[in-house]
Amino acid sequence: MLNSIITAPMTAGSFFVCIAAALALGVLTALVFGRGSFHTGSYSVTLALLPAVVAMVIMLVNGNVGAGVAVAGTFALVRFRSMPGTAREITGLFFAVSLGLACGMGYVVMAAVFFVIISCVLFVLDSLKFGIVRSHRSLKITIPEDLDYEGLFDDLLDEYALSYELIKVQTTNMGTLYELSYDVCLKDDRISKKFIDAIRCRNGNLPVIIGRHSDKEMM
Repeated sequence: MLNSIITAPMTAGSFFVCIAAALALGVLTALVFGRGSFHTGSYSVTLALLPAVVAMVIMLVNGNVGAGVAVAGTFALVRFRSMPGTAREITGLFFAVSLGLACGMGYVVMAAVFFVIISCVLFVLDSLKFGIVRSHRSLKITIPEDLDYEGLFDDLLDEYALSYELIKVQTTNMGTLYELSYDVCLKDDRISKKFIDAIRCRNGNLPVIIGRHSDKEMM
C-alpha cells in the first residue's frame, strides 16, 4: 500500500491505472462534497477532473527539473476569475489536488485509503451538524409614536427567538413613528408568517422587516 506502482521507465499499464484511479476518485469526490450543499455544475466537473489533471502533470514532471520549471511557469500565468468559493468548496479542491498528487506519484492504494478516511469523517461531521450555528437576523419594527415600545414584543420574541436584543431606536416620518431595530436569533431558520402576523397585530399593521444583517449594520 505504501509503495508506488510507477517504475522507471514508466509502463503503459501503470499510466492507465493511475489515470483511471484519479478519475474514479475525482468522481467520488464530487459526489461526496456535493452532497447536502448548493454548488454549481462546473464545480462538480472540476472536482471530477482535477485529480486526473494533477496526476498527469506530476507524471510528466517526475524527475525532470526542466519540465517542472516549465509547468510552474505555465501555472503562474493562469488567473482565476471565478467567484470566491466557500470554505467547503476550497477544501474539496485541495482534497482533489492531494488525490491527484498521490495518484500521479503512483500511490494509488494510499490515495484510495485517504479518500475513504476523509469521506467517513466528513459524513460524521455532517450528521452531527458540526460547527453549524444559527444565523442572527435583523428585525425592524415600525410603531406609532404614542405606543410604548418597552416590553411590547418581548412575549413574541420569547416564543419565536432563542435570543434577541434591542440595539437601536430611531424616529421616522417626521417624528410620527418609531423604528425599533432588533438583533434576533430565531428558533427556526425559516421566517414564520405567524411571527410576522403577530407583530403586525401589535404595531397597527405598520411595516415589519426581517432579514440578514447588511454590511453597514454589522459595522
